[in-house]
Amino acid sequence: MKLVSFLKNVNREMKKVTWPKGRELTRYTIIVISTVAFVTVFFTVIDFGITQLLNVLFE
Repeated sequence: MKLVSFLKNVNREMKKVTWPKGRELTRYTIIVISTVAFVTVFFTVIDFGITQLLNVLFE
């Protein structure tokens, strides 16, 4: 019975959600992909720098 009650509450709450329109969704998707790409490049550069530093220190 708790599961049925929970699912009814979930359904009720999902009806209150305002979903983004097509243009907003595209903009948000571009922002997310750009952010992930930036963070990936950033950490790749940092990792490469630390690796080079450690190679110089321990050679």
